[in-house]
Amino acid sequence: MADTPVIHVLNGPNLNLLGVREPDIYGRDTLADIEQSCIKAAAKVEGGATVVFRQTNHEGVLVDWIQEAREGADALIINPAAYGHTSVALHDALKTLSIPVIELHLSNPAAREAFRHHSYVSSAATGVIAGFGAAGYELAVQAALIKVRERG
Repeated sequence: MADTPVIHVLNGPNLNLLGVREPDIYGRDTLADIEQSCIKAAAKVEGGATVVFRQTNHEGVLVDWIQEAREGADALIINPAAYGHTSVALHDALKTLSIPVIELHLSNPAAREAFRHHSYVSSAATGVIAGFGAAGYELAVQAALIKVRERG
């Protein structure tokens, strides 16, 4: 672990439309708002933490970023969005990590359509946070840093 922990926060497809896309489900916060809340949450931790925050609509780019986290991150938070329900590639990439992985969803997939009930990411994650809207990101940062500290 680096002196200052590094947390990668990766966001999947359509999350660039937060604030305008189905705000009744996903809330009114934009992805830029959420990025700032992650940075603030990381700064509150003793010694602070660095947040690398990214979004893409492309599955292969997420896989590349997960692989990059193998060398450059102390923990990874991923909101895979729809790819969580479809991507064996994300699952396989996440299984290569030896750092804590937090799966995150703004809504609660278990309370939504049946096709959202299964996640390929969950079995590769240390833990899952779902259903807390934008506040889930702050919770995920806190959880990731707890796991980083436990690892020493």
